[in-house]
Amino acid sequence: MPSMIVISATAVPDHLRGALSRWLLEVTPELYVGTVSARVRDELWSSVSASIADGMAVLAYPAANEQGFALRTAGTRRREPIDFDGLTLISFRRESQETAKPS
Repeated sequence: MPSMIVISATAVPDHLRGALSRWLLEVTPELYVGTVSARVRDELWSSVSASIADGMAVLAYPAANEQGFALRTAGTRRREPIDFDGLTLISFRRESQETAKPS
């Protein structure tokens, strides 16, 4: 049964943006929305994960849980989804100490 998905893809290669726009509507730059089957969703996400390069991406799709959705992420990002007693929360990583300037 088809269901709505949302993919946010930041700083990804142009060929990946083209592939996503074949199946989904790009409602704003780098934000894709559409209704696809679970099989198509998984294939799209495999393509995104395999060619993410230096970018990052998040997939939100319906799931049978308390929140009604699940998240998948790929690439380097500051926000990390974590499981907290069955709820997905977003944890922020601190900036690396290596990038801090010595005083």
